[in-house]
Order: sequence, then structure tokens, then C-alpha cells
Amino acid sequence: MAGKGGVAFKKIKTLIWIIVLAAAGYAGYRFLVSDDVVYVYSTQPVTRGSITLTVNSTGRVNAVEMVDVGTQVSGTIQEIYADYNSPVERGQLLALLDPDVLQSKVSESQAGLVVAQASAARAQAELEGARRNNTRNEELWERNLIARSEMENAETQLSIARAVLTEANARVLQARESLKQAETNLQYTKIFSPIDGIVISRQVDVGQTVAASLQAPTLFAIAQDLTRMQIEAEIDETDIGRVREGQKAVCSFDSWPGETFEAIVVQRRLSPEVIANVVTYKVILQVSNDENKLMPGMTANITIETERRDDVLKIPMAALRFTPPADAVIQTGQSQPGNERAASGLVAIPQSRPTRGGGDNDVRTVWLIEDGRLTGSVVVSETGITDRTWIELMGDALSQISEGQELAVGVTRETAGRAMAGGRR
Repeated sequence: MAGKGGVAFKKIKTLIWIIVLAAAGYAGYRFLVSDDVVYVYSTQPVTRGSITLTVNSTGRVNAVEMVDVGTQVSGTIQEIYADYNSPVERGQLLALLDPDVLQSKVSESQAGLVVAQASAARAQAELEGARRNNTRNEELWERNLIARSEMENAETQLSIARAVLTEANARVLQARESLKQAETNLQYTKIFSPIDGIVISRQVDVGQTVAASLQAPTLFAIAQDLTRMQIEAEIDETDIGRVREGQKAVCSFDSWPGETFEAIVVQRRLSPEVIANVVTYKVILQVSNDENKLMPGMTANITIETERRDDVLKIPMAALRFTPPADAVIQTGQSQPGNERAASGLVAIPQSRPTRGGGDNDVRTVWLIEDGRLTGSVVVSETGITDRTWIELMGDALSQISEGQELAVGVTRETAGRAMAGGRR
């Protein structure tokens, strides 16, 4: 009996230990995971101000008017009278090609003109002789002193003399035009500036031979006015529809950090450019360069203002993306718009859900915060433009949300035992 009693005592003792350990484990669990959940919300206020819709791109700076100065004749560069950054005036001599070859062409053409003029004079004399001979034969024919064949021969010689003179005169004209072309080509050995401006680039050196047989080679590039520059920007096809002539833009340059330059859109070209299957369109902007800070070829970071709204009520985009935790409740006796009243008298906060469309005017919900806790929600069914940080508030929500109202944009969940990080949803 005593043995059985000892075994029973051990079983009771083991059972007691099991109960004690279970109670301790449950108490520890309750300590670590408490039902007393505290939510700490991150907020941003509703503000009033301006919202600007923009298109961003990059482009290259160039002079508004750039002239490439070339040569129409081939030859060797004999002299250069302008260099990089040289200011030049219209008609100023920039370079000289060796004129010897073309000068010989002029002399040759002058000699050809003299020969042609001598031939014309000879033909004129022969015509006069043929005319006198024909007149004399006509008189003799009337007195029946010569045969008809002699009369006809004299008329034929007169016609030939007239044709020879016409040909000789044409050769004189041809020689004169050849001389004029040779003299013009000789003048082309002198390269003059066609405009007032500044030399941006020089492509030749003294002694270099240039050939103009296929196309005129470029010797100099001259910018007319560097106080007015233009920027050629490539705009993606998804944004080109919002870009219009006359829109303002702000440009920044790596060479001038922290400084911005105002520009204006002056042209939107229709010709597309396809690079790596991406369709872009060229947009031309004009920018003032009164201080000559901008140089041709600089890269510009461009922000084009395509739409602007002033003095509007705007809310943070993060507030529209925020969804409170599923177990969060509002301790209030009145149902808020977008909430569902629970049987216990607490208002449960459901997930926000769009009800139509897929754009900015979807029905969404923002959550109001006062004294660090959720106090309600407002359905936002209509919005305006957005700069991806702020969005214009419109519609019925304007009467429910006021300037300065704090909106939830994030949440941190804390418990009595430990903190569990939540986040924006």
C-alpha cells in the first residue's frame, strides 16, 4: 500500500509541476504579446499653395544662329587671320588660299578672250568684204555682165560671212564668261566672314589643302550672338503631348551648381527620332546668356512647367497610399464616411478600395489624426493635378478636410512587451 501511495504522490507532484510550467509559459506569452496594442502614426498636414506639373529632360546648348564658313574652291591654306574665340565682323578676311593656280586660270582666260575678240574682228572684216562683193555683183547682174552662178555664189559667201561673225561673237561671249568665272574663283581664295559674331571653331591650319570637289569643306564656325542661346531637348513621346510653345522652363548646369536659368519653349518639332525603340521629339528652348556663362555644347537639365495651379488645397500623395492596420478601431460613437459601424459600438476601419477607374480620380480614403490617434476618414473621390508629392484636393472632400488637418502617412505598431514595426501601406 505504501508503494502505491508513493507512486500516486509522484504523479500528483509531476502534474503540479506541469500546471506551474504551463501557467508560467502562458504568463510569459501574455507578457510578450499583450492585447494592449499602441499605434504611433506618422502624419503630414494638409496645406494650401501651388502645384506645378512638370516634364523633365536633358539637352545641349547651342547658339541661336550658327554659320559654317566654307570654301567653294580647292587649294592650300596660305594665311589664317582668325582663331578660336576671335570676334569678327561681316566682310572681315578670315583666311587666304594660295591664289597662284587660279591666277593662272585668269591669265589664260584673258588670253582666250583676246583671241576670241580677234576672231570676231576678222569675221566682221570678212563680212564687210562679202557684202561689198555681193553689191557689186548685183549691179553687174542687172547689166547682164555676169552669169547667174556668179551672182548666187556672191550671195552664198555673204551668208557664210554673217554666220562666221555670229559664231565669232558667241566665242567672245564664251571667253568673257570664262574670264568672269576665273576671276570669281580667284576671289574665292579670300574667305570672308558672312556675319558679325565670334569664331567658335577653326577646322584648318596654314599649309593644309582643302578640296571642294564634292562639297564645300567647313573652315570656321561662327556664332552670331552668344547672349541668346538655344537648348535642343529630347522629350519622350509619353510627355510630348503636354509640351506647348510658350511654356516656361527652368534649366540647371553642372558647371553652375545651385544656379538656375529661365528658358522658354519656342518650337516643338514634328520629326520623331527613334533610339533603342524609344520615340522622342526635339523641343527647342531659348535661354538668355547675358553674363556669357553658358557655352555651346553644355548639358542642360531641363524642367518644363506644363501646368500650374495656385492657391489650392493639397494633400500628400502618401496619405492616399496609406491603409491603417486591420485591427485598428476608432473609439467614437458616430460612423465616419467610408467606415462601417461595428456591433460593439466601435467603428471598424476597413481597407481603402477604389470604386472606379484606375487614375488619380479613383475613390480613395485619407485617415484623419488628432492627438496621435485615428479619429475618422474621408473619401476622396475627385482630385486635380499632382507633382507626385502633393495632389490637388477637389470635390466633396473640400468640405470635410481643412488646411492644417493632420493626415496619416505611416504607422508603427507597439505592444506592452515589444515593438513591432509597421509601415506605410
